[in-house]
Amino acid sequence: MKHGRELLRLADTVVLPGFEGRTPPDWLRRRLSEGLTGVVLFSRNIASPSQVADLTAALRAENPQVLVGVDEETGEVTRLEAATGSSRPGNFALGVVDDPGLTEEIARDLGRDLALAGINLDFAPSVDVNSNPRNPVIGLRSFGSGPDLVARHTAAWIRGLQSAGVAACAKHFPGHGDTSVDSHHGLPLVGADADELREVALPPFRAAVAEGVRAVMTGHLLVPAFDSAMPSTLSGPLLRDLLRDELGFGGVIVTDGIEMEAVSGPYGIGGASALAIAAGADAICVGGEHADERTAVAVRDAIADAVVEGRLPEERLADAAERVCELALWAASAGPARRSAVSASPGGPAAGRTVAPAGSPEASARPGGVPAGLAAARRALRVTRRSSAAVIPLPAPPHVLELAPEMNLAIDPHTPWGVGEPLGKLLPGTTVTRLTAPEATGGAVEAVLVAAAGRPLVAVVRDAHRHAWQTAVLEHLLAARPDAVVVEMGLPDRRDLGAVHLATYGAARVCGQAAAELLAGGAGF
Repeated sequence: MKHGRELLRLADTVVLPGFEGRTPPDWLRRRLSEGLTGVVLFSRNIASPSQVADLTAALRAENPQVLVGVDEETGEVTRLEAATGSSRPGNFALGVVDDPGLTEEIARDLGRDLALAGINLDFAPSVDVNSNPRNPVIGLRSFGSGPDLVARHTAAWIRGLQSAGVAACAKHFPGHGDTSVDSHHGLPLVGADADELREVALPPFRAAVAEGVRAVMTGHLLVPAFDSAMPSTLSGPLLRDLLRDELGFGGVIVTDGIEMEAVSGPYGIGGASALAIAAGADAICVGGEHADERTAVAVRDAIADAVVEGRLPEERLADAAERVCELALWAASAGPARRSAVSASPGGPAAGRTVAPAGSPEASARPGGVPAGLAAARRALRVTRRSSAAVIPLPAPPHVLELAPEMNLAIDPHTPWGVGEPLGKLLPGTTVTRLTAPEATGGAVEAVLVAAAGRPLVAVVRDAHRHAWQTAVLEHLLAARPDAVVVEMGLPDRRDLGAVHLATYGAARVCGQAAAELLAGGAGF
């Protein structure tokens, strides 16, 4: 089927594709020069802030108003610092501290780093209320389990990020917190009634709209209280009636990754894309798993086909394209951080400017030289002592056992985490064993006990309450070594494990650093 040039241009405007490589491929350069409005970066595209600045400069050479989006939540979900681990704790740690001024500062620092790298749209924050502690996909990405707490930190985060000239995107509408299925693999059901949703899940989105958030990302969720047939990404009652009309949101509605099984399974990538635009979405995020021109063209053509066949009104597509263009214009007008970055050197960072590494003291130092992210991670630590013995600071270099669960697809599996490495820098002679579920046999645990004989033992877990194998390993260890220290880098369900229990409320690199400092009796403690 042939389409008119204007129809294809409109359809191209609402597609935000991903791509392979750390430089723009030829197909993407061509598409941008022909009118493609935005792209999405993933960790595969990112090596360093300076490299990203070069990459985004190359994108803007083809389209000066290009939207460059990224999933940079800080904490566990980081793209800019995927290779090193995040220098800022995630949302849950910030919620534990419960200092909205600190949350705003962290988000502003992040916005500055993104702006210097040429990124102008951040698919953050996650404003889901984590009301189900066994949620497999939200957890630490949430500010907490209470709607009021989540709402006030949502507002602070958006205020800080957008003050740096980077558009925030509240997600995952209408709330992914009370679910037990990962939408990467299936369709989660939200069983709450409409009143419960308005009381628990929706207040953070109301706060985001009131704060002027520029974008909202849909969750691929079945919410029978508002639509018993279609997932929220494809639901007019949720996107038009609830988000637009009731909550009053006037910005860009962008989908979560459209290739996720929850929507692409029953409808296909192209079919789900057309249904989403028809339901009220304005932009299709694609390319996490299918990052090639063929997929981007297929999505565009599926949307254009839907117009030609009468399944998608052309005025609805035009409205979506207009909203995306308005966001691109806002982003191109630059916030203070991007203006200062560009004016500091003719041609901007890619023309010879040195971009400070994300989270470095040069990038985000507070008075006294402590980076804001480290200060926040220190403040989030919670210690429960069950022994009167002087277990911490550790009296000698320990043996550290780290139990590594399989993570959901939002988290890069190669991102460093843990306590062993930073503790080894503070206490030379520290040794580390890391076990995954298949490796955590009785023999492996006995080998750890042998390695730790006569030395302090530190067991590091991550959401132990969701992983029976981690609980079993802890029981085995603590029966033999009740003097062990337990560090929980996920959501702590129990604090009565070990002689000392240390909760970090995050597995970001900076959380491990803060925990290591405390264990070693070092700086800040």
